[in-house]
Amino acid sequence: MTDRTGLLASGTLLVDYITVIDHFPAESSLASILSESTTGGGGSFNILKDLSAMKVNFPLSICGLVGDDENGKWLIDDCKQSHIDVSQLHVSNVAPTSYTYVMSVEKTGRRTFFNQRGTNALLNENHFNFTKTNAKFFYLGYLTLLDQLDAFSSDDPTRTVASKLLECALNSGLETIIDFVSASNTNYSKIAISSMPYVDHLILNETEAGFIVGRSLSDLKTIQYAAKELLNYGVRKTVTIHFDDGAVTAVKNDDNLYVQGSIILPDGFIKGAVGAGDAFAAGIIFGTHEQWSIKDRLRLAVCAAAACLNDSTPCAGVRTVAECLELEKFGYRTLEN
Repeated sequence: MTDRTGLLASGTLLVDYITVIDHFPAESSLASILSESTTGGGGSFNILKDLSAMKVNFPLSICGLVGDDENGKWLIDDCKQSHIDVSQLHVSNVAPTSYTYVMSVEKTGRRTFFNQRGTNALLNENHFNFTKTNAKFFYLGYLTLLDQLDAFSSDDPTRTVASKLLECALNSGLETIIDFVSASNTNYSKIAISSMPYVDHLILNETEAGFIVGRSLSDLKTIQYAAKELLNYGVRKTVTIHFDDGAVTAVKNDDNLYVQGSIILPDGFIKGAVGAGDAFAAGIIFGTHEQWSIKDRLRLAVCAAAACLNDSTPCAGVRTVAECLELEKFGYRTLEN
């Protein structure tokens, strides 16, 4: 097989109904709707769309499951328009395409999600064929939100179906990347730790990292410690934890911790925070694919996340790599222990 290139992304794939509100109300009270929009969403879709917007020079492809409905057809057409290969995108008539109602507060960009699992709950190992891809990387996210892949194997109760899928990807010559969702799950840590030995690059936020290590991560020092701890669970190459003020990367067999502050954005710049974590991950994936240094990967990642914040939808704010990096003009936050 020729040298591998590009990204095969899979996992959550859905339609987001984004509603911008003036504030998030207490139960049984009222908030005002300021605007509404509909867009694709989910980790695999967002990252591929972000990389397409960045005008990367490597192939992008998606593997997943949608329903035989208008939302499913819309997602397939949108991927095609963004030059994302859909040959491993399957259609089911058993459940609807997954969708999420996203409530985004105008002033803060903070968002709350109400998700219909739909076809995402039916995605399983039979939908994947790693012999049909020449991709360099395989991304899978969000774990703990993929019912059948998060299930523990009947022949080995210590391992999830996802962990075996990731092992298969490794054995097929791909590097593996995973991400999580910031939602509670009684088996969150067990599901995560099961996959760690089969993951090359782990990208997640401080809430998700806290769920895995079993404690709240409230400052830079605790986040740095958690990044090292996650490496010790078996991650093969890098662990990157992002948070509002920046990001930290720990590297296997490297005592250094790489720290990067986020962009200091001017008043009025932020239109919404939906998809910012995925834009950050897209920046890391691009830099890793192009063999950039850890520092440069982090620089691009926080710039891509910042660009995403300039639009209320998950992907429309992201621009080319050069245009994302132009946001450095606003300056970076300084992170101190």
